[in-house]
Amino acid sequence: MRRIYAILVLAVALTGGAAVGVARAAEEKALVAGGCFWCVEADFEGVKGVKSVVSGYSGGKVQNPSYKQVSAGGTGHYEAAEITFDNSVISYHDLIALFLRSVDVTDAGGQFCDRGDSYRTAIFARGAAQKAAAEQAVAEAQAALGQEIVTPVLKAGQFWPAEEYHQDYYRSSDIVLTRAGPKQKKNAYKFYRKACGRDERVKALWGQMAFRP
Repeated sequence: MRRIYAILVLAVALTGGAAVGVARAAEEKALVAGGCFWCVEADFEGVKGVKSVVSGYSGGKVQNPSYKQVSAGGTGHYEAAEITFDNSVISYHDLIALFLRSVDVTDAGGQFCDRGDSYRTAIFARGAAQKAAAEQAVAEAQAALGQEIVTPVLKAGQFWPAEEYHQDYYRSSDIVLTRAGPKQKKNAYKFYRKACGRDERVKALWGQMAFRP
């Protein structure tokens, strides 16, 4: 009897372990830079198959940089977002295709009202498979757009999560002081996004192909 029980316990453990292994195999991370990382979070956290989006920094040489350092320039970092997704629901290629249609891929000097190196767009590929898929998505998007896409596909380096203050900024009820007075972060974000002209420019560039969260 004990032997049968032991076998049953082992079978359950092995089955559970296999299920976890499958789940982990389906999880993948994409690293992109699309200007303001608050906006990339807001755009992609609602995409089917996306599990989480973390704002941060990548592409530079300074270890664990701060927002102040990156925004001041000179560190080489981009404002970036790490997107964790289930690749059995949405492929890396399709996620990158959406990303390209959510930004101004023709602007090499920043994004919308945010200017400077830290606000440039980029796709940071991890491994040969992501690199090939990203390059294919860029080529397809360029053909569809009919204009040169300047968003590069780069080799991914270290990703540094940004300060907690920046995470989920677009939906936070915390109060911050803005030029228009005290506002909840989510309302300050809406004001910033509209004033920056992000959605208008993406729509003007991509038309019906624009990614609308």
